[in-house]
Amino acid sequence: MKAMILAAGKGTRIRPITYTIPKPMIPILQKPVMEFLVELLRQHGFDEIMVNVSHLAKEIEDYFRDGQRFGVQIAYSFEGRIVEGELMGEALGSAGGMRRIQDFYPFFDDTFVVLCGDALIDLDLTQAVKWHREKGSIATVIMKSVPREEVSSYGVVVTDENNRIIAFQEKPPVEEALSTDINTGIYIFEPEVLKYIPSGKEFDIGGQLFPHLVEIGAPFYGIAMDFQWVDIGKVPDYWRAIRGVMLGEVKNVRIPGQEVKPGVYTGLNVAVNWDKVDIQGPVYIGGMTRIEDGAKIIGPTAIGPNCCVCRGATVENSVIFEYSRLGQGARLVDKLVFGRYCIDKTGERIDLEAAALDWLITDTRKTLPNEPAVEHQAIAELLGVEEI
Repeated sequence: MKAMILAAGKGTRIRPITYTIPKPMIPILQKPVMEFLVELLRQHGFDEIMVNVSHLAKEIEDYFRDGQRFGVQIAYSFEGRIVEGELMGEALGSAGGMRRIQDFYPFFDDTFVVLCGDALIDLDLTQAVKWHREKGSIATVIMKSVPREEVSSYGVVVTDENNRIIAFQEKPPVEEALSTDINTGIYIFEPEVLKYIPSGKEFDIGGQLFPHLVEIGAPFYGIAMDFQWVDIGKVPDYWRAIRGVMLGEVKNVRIPGQEVKPGVYTGLNVAVNWDKVDIQGPVYIGGMTRIEDGAKIIGPTAIGPNCCVCRGATVENSVIFEYSRLGQGARLVDKLVFGRYCIDKTGERIDLEAAALDWLITDTRKTLPNEPAVEHQAIAELLGVEEI
């Protein structure tokens, strides 16, 4: 069976992570989110997977290759061109990407599934496809019911008594929402739907294709299913996803490494004197990371590989990406550290280099200056820095 993973977007809402990592490659405790999707598809018999790529396409292609080591076949449709020797991504939109593949050579010749590449899900795809076929639908949206107070964060789907989709509302105010069923970015299509997508043009599934299907009265349905759906489309979403994994709330993701003490997991060769640190799980520490004496780590916290948490530093309820050095006196609470950026759980970020704080939080591979110059104490206080 055939499927498509949408992976061409720039991921602007989860910057700065997507400056260097394409959204489908964002790690959930060292494993790209798209890998979980590939595993799910394989489990339900979808072993021919097309991926449209554009922004940082090489990162995705180099990791997944032809899919052989994942037990599937994968091919890529690049959306962009070379300009003055530089590879420039030019995404065609989710529907436009589907049409480009079909125009190249008819790939979609039977019922197929399309997934957005930025969510953790444990959906029973087999049951969903069965329902879709029984309805005689040419397009089915997999929906999820959410509490009414949350509808303003999502695209709302309105269906009639027969589950036929009759309208959409994009992030409506709570009092105006006509439904509590939201669009999860998981779709089931028949090849017939492709005739409603123009060739060679940017075209979106949710914003253009679906309203057209409603307008022409096509057999277009939505089904609300009970499954786990963890979106990582924005920094706060990613934050919640990592917390959910660490707390055991995300069923299909396990904490990697070895459990060295209750709730504390480590990768290979972590350097730490356990009797001289205060580590309270759930905590994950990646391989070749050093935790110096006197450091304090309180979970749920995930620290990537090749990091260093210096003496006197505190890390609490935070996510630290690889090659991060947290200097003496750093106190990070509710923070995400990615390269030169420190981000709070609302998505607000500080550029550590621009703020002259890269002596305190920096790359472990850098040579530090002899004397740190604290010129922006007000910004330092936003990070929770305590000098020692």
